[in-house]
Amino acid sequence: MSKEAAKSMLAVDIAGIKMKTPVIAASGTFGFGEEYEDFIDWSQVGAISVKGLTREPRLGNPGRRVAETPAGMLNSVGLQNPGIEAFVQEIMPRIQPFAVPIIVNINGNTVEDYACITERLEDIPVAAIEVNISCPNTKHGCMAFGVVPETAAEVVREVKRRAQVPVIVKLSPNVTDITAIACAVEAAGADAISLINTLLGMAIDTNTWQPMLGNVTGGLSGPAVKPVAVRMVWQTAQAVKIPIIGMGGITGVQDAVEFFLAGASAVQVGTGNFLNPRLINDITAQLPAYLAAHKLDHISQMVGRMKTGG
Repeated sequence: MSKEAAKSMLAVDIAGIKMKTPVIAASGTFGFGEEYEDFIDWSQVGAISVKGLTREPRLGNPGRRVAETPAGMLNSVGLQNPGIEAFVQEIMPRIQPFAVPIIVNINGNTVEDYACITERLEDIPVAAIEVNISCPNTKHGCMAFGVVPETAAEVVREVKRRAQVPVIVKLSPNVTDITAIACAVEAAGADAISLINTLLGMAIDTNTWQPMLGNVTGGLSGPAVKPVAVRMVWQTAQAVKIPIIGMGGITGVQDAVEFFLAGASAVQVGTGNFLNPRLINDITAQLPAYLAAHKLDHISQMVGRMKTGG
């Protein structure tokens, strides 16, 4: 198969975000992209969702921040980041030459925080804003907005009023009904939805009898969460009409295919990057062969095509 044929199979437009491949670097596991420069072929990356940004610089949570668990990891980093101003002034000029769509993941403790960050991005050449209302490892804000339909919608409306680019809303799995939140943010104007963020979890050291994380609880990610993530993507795809970006435990091309079949139009790769820093490139390289083997001409032809019954 020629390179041009492979490219034509994977190019997608997600809510106005034009990407060479539907495989995106997930926020929080890829830094700002610079950390992976020695490993990545940027022409084979759909987009980068940068490390979550807040209105002011944030130091994050104290104590131990990461703990390995069976088939996954817990983290309580607490959104450590340099703040939106440092991103705009210093980081964005450095990563623009990658020639990859930049999705800015934003976080806040108040609706005003989200609004102010969005306004600061008004003249910056970013491809989209990803509104994080679903972080489970901070002491306030973020997830509080993502577990109630009304507050989730309020944040989205204020961001949409100010945004000059498509708005993606990142949903929390730590809810009773994911579709209620999805429908609320769609009605509020979201252009796309990404899910899932990490599941709230904890681990205890049986030698010290103390929690493994300094924050006691944290976000569970990695292969352990994939079945939950695939189920939630499938449920959400039945409930909304806007595009879905699926994530959660993707470590290979077969994992990505599950998300596409469940209804995702693109995927984000997160914790898997720690195991294999070339994982995004590897999945992108293997997808065309998978499509050809199933007599498909384009990735969109398998989105939401899971067969039931029989």
